[in-house]
Amino acid sequence: MNIRTKGIFVYLAIAFGMAWGNWAMLWIAGVSGTDPAFQWLSLPAVFSPALGTFVVRRWVTREGFADAGYRLNLRRYWRYYLFAWLSPLVITAIVVILAMVLRISQPDFSLQRFLAAYAFPGNLPPLPELIFPIAILATAIQALPVALLNWGEEFGWRGYLQLRLFTNNPLRAAIATGLIWGIWHYPLILLGFQRYDRPWLGLLVFPVFTIWLSIIFGWLRLKTGSIWSTCLAHGATNAIGGSLTTILFLGGPNWIFVNYGGILGWIPFGLLCGWIIFGDRLNLKPINPQQK
Repeated sequence: MNIRTKGIFVYLAIAFGMAWGNWAMLWIAGVSGTDPAFQWLSLPAVFSPALGTFVVRRWVTREGFADAGYRLNLRRYWRYYLFAWLSPLVITAIVVILAMVLRISQPDFSLQRFLAAYAFPGNLPPLPELIFPIAILATAIQALPVALLNWGEEFGWRGYLQLRLFTNNPLRAAIATGLIWGIWHYPLILLGFQRYDRPWLGLLVFPVFTIWLSIIFGWLRLKTGSIWSTCLAHGATNAIGGSLTTILFLGGPNWIFVNYGGILGWIPFGLLCGWIIFGDRLNLKPINPQQK
């Protein structure tokens, strides 16, 4: 076993062992994935990929952190950061339009259905007329601090693993990383944190979603030379795309189709990933780590 392969195995052992162990303890303790405390109690799992990366780079392969993508490179590549931040709004809009046109589900822009099903099962509080625009603004702002939390994952998935798998074929690296990343989330699906009314179907659908994301995030990582662009994209995926589709469609039919990682999303994600793949945009040379 060469040193690169050994590093990958150690990384995966730490990322999976620490995360799945954390979630197993929460399951044993009776903490459901729908419990508001679950997300905070899962912080050790969130940072397990980062810990795996640090251990491998520092003590296993001893390769250091020169290509880890620490530099922000915001001044030169701000357009890609803007894309990372706001593209989930466009993808969400496409999912909403497709759901309405195909009559798969009807979004509730008043948020009454979401509040009744999730937040306030009793008496509903009065809501302002502009509640949905307010929700869009709130999720867009929320994506910024969430991006900092997502460093715990992105420092591992895009800062190490995706760079080490299939080093001469970035597309295969993205697909492999996305599949592994999706499987890493399996306990979250089974515990109900990733909301699927049929968890077994979620086990099949979710890795497709993470493969799409790995292609997009991998392109951002190569283009900007920074994991902070992927942290922002990851944060926006969760805070904007995930939140908006939840408040619009939760409690309605065909959730497997209309959630942000659902089947309808394969259309906009597929088009975007096709643009990246067939434009040969994954074969960019990585940014020099000394480049500002």
